[in-house]
Amino acid sequence: MNDLKNIKEEYNEILSQLSDSELILNPARFEELSKKKALFEKIIDREEELKNTENKILENQEILTAKEDLELNSLAEAEILHLQERKKIIERELESLLKNNSQEKAQSAIIEIRAGTGGEEASLFATDLYRMYSKYAQKQGWQQKVLDSHATELGGFKEIIFELKGDVFSKMQYEGGVHRVQRIPKTEKIGRVHTSTVSVAVLPKPKKAETKINPQDLKIDFYRSSGPGGQNVNKRETAVRITHLPTGLVVTSQTERSQLQNKENALSVLEAKILERQKGQEENSISGNRKTQIGKAKRAEKIKTYNFPQDRLTDHRIKKSWRNLEKILDGEINPILDILQKSGI
Repeated sequence: MNDLKNIKEEYNEILSQLSDSELILNPARFEELSKKKALFEKIIDREEELKNTENKILENQEILTAKEDLELNSLAEAEILHLQERKKIIERELESLLKNNSQEKAQSAIIEIRAGTGGEEASLFATDLYRMYSKYAQKQGWQQKVLDSHATELGGFKEIIFELKGDVFSKMQYEGGVHRVQRIPKTEKIGRVHTSTVSVAVLPKPKKAETKINPQDLKIDFYRSSGPGGQNVNKRETAVRITHLPTGLVVTSQTERSQLQNKENALSVLEAKILERQKGQEENSISGNRKTQIGKAKRAEKIKTYNFPQDRLTDHRIKKSWRNLEKILDGEINPILDILQKSGI
């Protein structure tokens, strides 16, 4: 029932957005909202029909309970059988529509992990976070694909970008921000605790028709892929760099062995970044600069601290801590993400 309540609230919000005269300037958004509106109307109609059918069944059962007229009782029994069959059909239709809505809302995500302050230790912790998300993705049954990465000589990542396919974004969106780690690095010789940071960005993967890139707006360069230390690891120019000229956004990919595959990977990242920028601009025009500024701050703010000497993870947004970092970094983060979802941060 909570799903139906949320759908009615979202339906009213869609009606409000469709009444905006400026929406005509964004055909793709208008088409998306109209499609959702049609689906929600079917769901709401089936819900109303289900309620009416259940009420009619109760009315006929009251007639049977009264036992006042044999002929009327016979008609009530026949009507109940008919209504119960109709109820089963409506329930199946409603279940199918709700499933379609759930699939429509399911959104894959592109995740960027970048080492921040802390040098090699930050790169090593970036690897730890990537491993944590990978293990969690396996537990959720999500498909994973690395789109780009830049490794260090000690096995860390300066940067790694990967895609998770499935109903990912609704869960993972709360991981975006700066993750701070406090521990004794492997490179530390006298046992001092260092503080390092890693930034995480979680971008919703665009669905078809959400973004359309004009090929003339792209500058595409090919070069040799490089490994730790910067040395070339491929004799052919298979790595790809794409510059989106209107926005200045630059993306790269060098993880695959062919230019075509790397180009497809880079375009996936570019589409996600363009969509994020477009949504930021829409929020800016709808709610003013304040909302946009808050959105930018989320990306830069310190959201979590992994304190190894105290074996504790703290989320600073909800002021809550969890013990057993080894278990958490092994992908056991579902209880944490559930709490973040419910908190509405």
